[in-house]
Amino acid sequence: MIVLWVMSAIGLLVVAPLVVLLATQVIRPALECARYADDILEHGVGITAAVEPVPALVTTRELTGEVTGNAVGYVGALRRLAASF
Repeated sequence: MIVLWVMSAIGLLVVAPLVVLLATQVIRPALECARYADDILEHGVGITAAVEPVPALVTTRELTGEVTGNAVGYVGALRRLAASF
């Protein structure tokens, strides 16, 4: 019976604090990872909003090419017109 009391005391005074210490060593980094994941999610949503207009750049590039072609044709016509005077 004394052995049972000694083992219970050792379990309560040595093993239980050791388990609590090791659990905090595992839980603290896990909570930090959760904070990092929340931060990544928040900034990822911000980046998504910032790059939303990027597909419109394709249309802008096409329209810029059209305007450039029209401007070159217009300048060419002006040169021919000026040369005839």
